[in-house]
Amino acid sequence: MLQIENVSSGYGKIEILHGVSLHMRVGEIVSIIGPNGSGKSTLFKTVMGFLMPAAGTIRFDGQEITGLPPEEIVRRQISCVPQGRCTFPHMTVMENLELGGYTCRSRQEVSQALEGVFAQFPILKERRRAVAGSLSGGEQQMVEMARALMLRPKAFLLDEPLLGLAPKVRGAILGKVLELNAVGMTFLLIEQNARRALEIAHRAYVLELGRIRFEGPGRELLADEGVRRLYVGE
Repeated sequence: MLQIENVSSGYGKIEILHGVSLHMRVGEIVSIIGPNGSGKSTLFKTVMGFLMPAAGTIRFDGQEITGLPPEEIVRRQISCVPQGRCTFPHMTVMENLELGGYTCRSRQEVSQALEGVFAQFPILKERRRAVAGSLSGGEQQMVEMARALMLRPKAFLLDEPLLGLAPKVRGAILGKVLELNAVGMTFLLIEQNARRALEIAHRAYVLELGRIRFEGPGRELLADEGVRRLYVGE
């Protein structure tokens, strides 16, 4: 579904990614792990069109998307949740979700998308009139995921979804990723918490200093002594 080939990217003259190649199949959870400064978020921004790659190609669902603007990439049905809180804090939960449906072609499509989102996140239906900024960190993360689902994506990119969350809430967020994957959603998960990311991944890549150092099934990488020592902290 997603194929990244020899992509180099960065900020101005500073190159962060150096010839990165990876792929994601339909129905997979693919995790990207690595230390701070390894290029994980740069990869996310490059795929989503926030950064123009200096070299290489990115293809999604059989079509090249290299260098397309973010709004066009979203219209190709790639959804994303960036790192950090990104709700509109002074708007209600419902208003945040409705903004996520801006690619829907009719009010009926928006209503249908809302029904699907509320089925996945019942608590948000209960809190739909609450101001988003008044919610807990975990609930705000759910709003962000639900808003991205309003686009009815073919693939879902998550950048550090566990950042700043309590352990119990992290488990709930990853549980929701597994639930959505079980009904066919494809995920690219960029995560600092290497253990949790590898535990749920079908396949994973370890990014270090802008290059892929390891790749393989998530559980195999988690069992690898070198990966555990260098990236899991054991």
